[in-house]
Amino acid sequence: TVATRPEDPAIWLFSGGTTGQPKGVVQSHRSFANTTERYGKGVLGLTEDDITISVPKLYFGYATGSNLLFPFSVGASAILFPERCTAQELFGQIRTHRPTVLVNVPTMVNHLVGHDRASQEDLSSLRLATSAGEALPPELHQRWNRTFGVELLDGLGTAEMWHIFLSNRPGDVRPGTLGKEVPGFRVTLVDDDGQEVPAGQVGRMKVCGGSRAIEYWRRPDLTAEAFSGDCYLSGDMVSRSEDGYFTYQGRSDDMLKVSGKWLSPGEVENCLLEHAAVREAAVVGVSTADGLIKPHAFVVLSEGEGGPEIESALQSHVKSRLEPYKYPREVHLCDDLPRTHLGKVDRGALKRAALET
Repeated sequence: TVATRPEDPAIWLFSGGTTGQPKGVVQSHRSFANTTERYGKGVLGLTEDDITISVPKLYFGYATGSNLLFPFSVGASAILFPERCTAQELFGQIRTHRPTVLVNVPTMVNHLVGHDRASQEDLSSLRLATSAGEALPPELHQRWNRTFGVELLDGLGTAEMWHIFLSNRPGDVRPGTLGKEVPGFRVTLVDDDGQEVPAGQVGRMKVCGGSRAIEYWRRPDLTAEAFSGDCYLSGDMVSRSEDGYFTYQGRSDDMLKVSGKWLSPGEVENCLLEHAAVREAAVVGVSTADGLIKPHAFVVLSEGEGGPEIESALQSHVKSRLEPYKYPREVHLCDDLPRTHLGKVDRGALKRAALET
């Protein structure tokens, strides 16, 4: 046996790599213990009577915590299955094993509520479900509530801070938001000069707490940029309401400067999802020959036929609800959105696809 200290490295977690090469995030034993207490026990309220099941596999840090370390820390059970997680497979696992906590992601939330048998499936064993990994649109959250009636806690975490530090709470869920700070974490939103922005404005997220990573493996330059004291400066852009609820706006490198104004892709995506014909949507910026940025939307339809009429209708839909400059200049209809190995929308692939059309 080898004696270990709380600050010693425990695991290398690799970031999603949606904006470049994945980075090796070196996390400590202390981080695991901290988030287990703060989120696993404090927010989820896990006990030995719980049975967890996860949509993502254990190589995803979100699942490593919620479907392994957290339940095991309280003597609970975790369901692991080797099959690819589809809506049909997940419904079958729930019927057989009757879990109490479902560790979910927005893509699977969408597949579950859109499944032919959704209204016939019995999810009554679940006392709650969680969602993380990417933004959960408010309309999709509400569809989940109407279909299953299981409380869904949307939240945000990063490998750099080991797991969830912003979350909705049981009995206190506000669809479309990430909820509030998990006790023990402090989140401030800052501008490009590092100054805190007021409530209602979008800022870059700076999160502090007892789960900060040790370093980026063999990247001292990035380590120095991102980490200071017990704080991590994220690339996530977030806003905060007067009463303390956080709302995700996108990555700092996803934000688009259109017609001289900043545009959040997430805002346009949520607007598109309010249209009855849209099942999934993603918005990216594409550079024109004159160097300007134009928003392009990639849309998966839930019903109806594609063509110029629906493309024009979706543009008009956005224009009627948001400021005119935010409407997508091009709408690309597709069967599915490309995703990374962690299930996040691959925006780089979408930009390349837009340039090829």
